[in-house]
Amino acid sequence: MEYRVSYDSVADALYIRVRDDKVIDSLEVNEGVIVDFNERGEVVGVEILGFSKSNIDLSRVVRKGLETLIPTH
Repeated sequence: MEYRVSYDSVADALYIRVRDDKVIDSLEVNEGVIVDFNERGEVVGVEILGFSKSNIDLSRVVRKGLETLIPTH
């Protein structure tokens, strides 16, 4: 899967887009980690607020997938 990553330095927000679909719903899955979904419930992208202060390893996300950002219960 190809990711497109953008970073807003003013907002300190990183966005990882995985599809070009319209966002229908969003869910904060961890503090500052928001997952966007399309009408079929598929992940469209993930926003990470306060990215520069987070301990998220972007290279690990790229290697192992977005699932590393979403907690399992």
